[in-house]
Amino acid sequence: MKPKKFGEVHTVWNGKSDNYNRMPKSDELELNPDAAYLHFTSNETIQGIEFFEEPASGNVPLVCDASSDFLSRPIDVTPYGLIYAGAQKNVGPSGMAVVIIRDDMIARSPENLPALLDYKLMAENDSLYNTPPTFGIYMVSLVTEWLLEDIGGLDKMEAINRKKVGLLYDAIDQSDGYYRGHSLPESRSLMNVSFRLPNEELEKKFISEATASGLDGLKGHRSVGGCRASLYNAMPVEGVETLCSFMREFQQNNS
Repeated sequence: MKPKKFGEVHTVWNGKSDNYNRMPKSDELELNPDAAYLHFTSNETIQGIEFFEEPASGNVPLVCDASSDFLSRPIDVTPYGLIYAGAQKNVGPSGMAVVIIRDDMIARSPENLPALLDYKLMAENDSLYNTPPTFGIYMVSLVTEWLLEDIGGLDKMEAINRKKVGLLYDAIDQSDGYYRGHSLPESRSLMNVSFRLPNEELEKKFISEATASGLDGLKGHRSVGGCRASLYNAMPVEGVETLCSFMREFQQNNS
C-alpha cells in the first residue's frame, strides 16, 4: 500500500520485470475486493501496449484513463464506473477532457475534493461550474461529426486504425530483425508503435533522415529512447504507407 494525497493506493500488477512490453492477464492481478475502485490506463503510449478487454474487477468499480485511445474503436461503457479522456489525442485540442461517469460514482464523491476535481459539483452545474473552453468544445463537435458522417462511426474508424497499424507492424516483422518492436504481439497498441534499430547511431540517423523526408515526430519518448510512431485517428493510411516505404529504403541503404 502506498499513501497518496487522497487515499491509499494498492498496485495490483507491475510490468517492470518484462520491461513493460505487455498488459497483464486477469489472473495476474492481485485485486483488493474492498478497494474503492480499480484504475487502469487502456493504452500506454510510451511502450506501445494496449488493453483490448477490460480487467475483471468483480464488484469493484472500474475506472479507466482512456486518453490515448478514446474514439479510436468502439467500447462498451457498461462495465465502467468512470471513463475519462484527455482530448488531445483523438478528440480535440489539449486543455479539456471528456468524462463518462455513472450516477452512483458521482454520489460517492468525497466532500474535500478541489472544485475542479469534483465531478459531483460539475454534474450539478451541467459542466458549467467554471467558464467552459468553448473553442475546444466546438472542435470536439467537429471531430465527432467527422467520425460519424465522414468516417461512418467507430467500427469504421477501428478498421482504418487496424489497417494502418497492421502495415507498420508488418514492416517491422518482415525486416528480419532490423526493426524490433517493443511490445508483445498480443498487447500491441493500435495507437503507438515503439521500435528499435540495431544501434542508437542508426536510430539517430533514421530519425534525422525521416524528418528531412517529412516524417516528423518519430523520436521515442525520452525515458526509453528508440523510435515511436503514433497513429492517432487523424493520421491517414497514406502517411503510414509512406513511413513503411521509408523504413524499407533505409534498411536497404544502411544494412
